[in-house]
Amino acid sequence: MALGLLFVLEGLFPFLAPERWRQTFLQLAQLSAGQIRFFGLIAILFGILLLALYHFTADV
Repeated sequence: MALGLLFVLEGLFPFLAPERWRQTFLQLAQLSAGQIRFFGLIAILFGILLLALYHFTADV
């Protein structure tokens, strides 16, 4: 279920604003490897935080 929701969310932006999505993607492609890794790390930590919040609040 969560993977399906992820695909829906990932598809919304290119579906609703394809030109803006393309411009954003091209700007992201110009980032250095270190900057991309930093954003990847932030995304991983945010995902872990969301999973932990879900885990601890689902028991209540």
